[in-house]
Amino acid sequence: MKYIKIIIALLVVVQTATAQQQPPFYNDIQAFKKQDSAMPPPQQSILFVGSSSFTKWTDVQSYFPQYKIINRGFGGSTLPDVIRYEKDVIFPYNPRQIIIYCGENDIANDSTVTGKTVYKRFKSLFHDIRKQFPHVSIVYISMKPSPSRWQLREKMQDGNRRISKFLARRRPSPPPFFIDVWNSMLGADGKPMPDIFIQDNLHMNAKGYAIWQKIIAPYLKK
Repeated sequence: MKYIKIIIALLVVVQTATAQQQPPFYNDIQAFKKQDSAMPPPQQSILFVGSSSFTKWTDVQSYFPQYKIINRGFGGSTLPDVIRYEKDVIFPYNPRQIIIYCGENDIANDSTVTGKTVYKRFKSLFHDIRKQFPHVSIVYISMKPSPSRWQLREKMQDGNRRISKFLARRRPSPPPFFIDVWNSMLGADGKPMPDIFIQDNLHMNAKGYAIWQKIIAPYLKK
């Protein structure tokens, strides 16, 4: 009986150590793989990838019914997280277009991260994608304003400006796009409209996503 208890204790220690060694969002990525194995998504779809503003857009397909959408937003991911898993959540799908929303958590999770940091991280992701898919359309959605992160607006706007300028200088083969959602989410007082967010004042409700729909739709590749 004593030896059985020792073995069980050792197994618990091993399992705990293994769990601690797993990188952030590992389980989310495994869930995507399991889902893809059971029902492989069609190639040449439009891939939405990034952080929780996409994760929580669970009905994104209904907003763009004329397109086939693959949503691979996961948790509160940062750009380094997307880069870490690019071989799992981007490259396998052979998409015709990649829509990226990420960078907001980079700033919110680490006070040392600046707009320039986000720009450099995005630039790294962009080049990884361009190397893998030279002719795929890449679209970046600007970091959004939200009541709960309004104090970080200067860093976010700086990051948005840097990424916008970077994409404007890229060769048009095909041209990448920067979609600015910032101003459309502000009210007459110049602050984020409170009625387009859920209770956490960070993630959007259907009204907020409707704003995104109108802005994003013209950029989607048929």
